[in-house]
Amino acid sequence: MTTKLDYKWNLRELMATLGMFQTTQLRPKLAERGIRLSDSQVYRLVVDKPERLSLKTLVALTDILGCQMEELVEPVTAALPRRKVIGEAPEDAGVGAFRPKRARIVNDER
Repeated sequence: MTTKLDYKWNLRELMATLGMFQTTQLRPKLAERGIRLSDSQVYRLVVDKPERLSLKTLVALTDILGCQMEELVEPVTAALPRRKVIGEAPEDAGVGAFRPKRARIVNDER
């Protein structure tokens, strides 16, 4: 089994520790630091795990929350599923893996 590097986005939890429970509370604090985002962008930043994020925004968030980057973006490893080998039944296949395969009819008239 191979591993895949991933991360956990802890912005919502860190905001809650400071008593910030609405995404609209974050927007003016970002604006004070020169980060201008729309309401929908701030909402997606808080609710979803961002795929791209500018370093200025990341630094502003750590300043607002009074935390380190490792607290905001926590690296984790996720196990990748093994590749399926032809003819091998999956581990959680159940009864379906024991069903016989259909016979192929071959025409040998030459």
